[in-house]
Amino acid sequence: MAEGGSTRIGLVALACNALVAVAKFAASAATGSSAMFSEAVHSTVDTGNQALLLYGLRRAKRPPDDTHPFGYAKEIYFWSFTAAILIFSIGAGLAIYAGIQKILYPEEMRLVYINYIVLGVAIVFEATALWVAVVEFNERRGTKPIFRAIRDSKDPSLISVLLEDVAAMAGLLIALTGIALAHILDMPALDGAAAIAIGGILALTALALALKSKSLLIGEAAAPHIVEGVRRLVSAQPGIVHIHDVLTMQLGPGDVLVNVSVDFQDAADAATVEKTVGELERLIKAHHPEVSRLFIDVRSRQDYERNARPAP
Repeated sequence: MAEGGSTRIGLVALACNALVAVAKFAASAATGSSAMFSEAVHSTVDTGNQALLLYGLRRAKRPPDDTHPFGYAKEIYFWSFTAAILIFSIGAGLAIYAGIQKILYPEEMRLVYINYIVLGVAIVFEATALWVAVVEFNERRGTKPIFRAIRDSKDPSLISVLLEDVAAMAGLLIALTGIALAHILDMPALDGAAAIAIGGILALTALALALKSKSLLIGEAAAPHIVEGVRRLVSAQPGIVHIHDVLTMQLGPGDVLVNVSVDFQDAADAATVEKTVGELERLIKAHHPEVSRLFIDVRSRQDYERNARPAP
């Protein structure tokens, strides 16, 4: 997703989650609901996550320097991973603990109508944030199926906001159901059960975000259409008789490194090779603007195969 889109949905999510968190904590204190407390923790977690992602987006824009010659684009992946491991995991633990305490020491809720009002307002806020994230996600995914688009996405800020907003809506519905049943059936333990379920949602969200961020952080390949596009452009060039490798790495949401290793005809002179390499660089960057770093390695097939053999 584009940087502007990432920042926009991040700011919307941050504002919505912060307002909702304050309201939920107030309602939890007034009513004694553990499910509402877990929802307050959930919104606080989402707020902290968005703050870290916005910080990561700003840090990732720094230009390359001597210590980081490829730039700092991967920093957004680091902060996304940090948010998943620390913030979401801690939030899940707090929510589950609150639920267990309510089940072990059940206490009747007070002023239950406050919970209904706050949950109703929260659903409106979360629906707004979710709508913004879904619109942005649909613009980016095009005709791809939803789950494939999530899997192929290289922008953790988009996926994070999308998943946390879906989780937030699920949590709100669980909280509403648990509080209503606890009130109607006079069974406070159901309020605690809802809090535990909300904690489980936070834990699953943390796991999904951590796995995606980890894959990007350690060096995930670029999207398949970029790899195939580069391969087609290279194979179409006269004089190139073999493509050894098209290696790619996603440095950031819109920042791709590409290394192409090729073999030219034996009769090709240095001037021809230089001209072809220059034309390839122009074509690849014109067709794939996200390719910010491009290296073209020219070597014979024999040299490549010899160097590619594992050491004895």
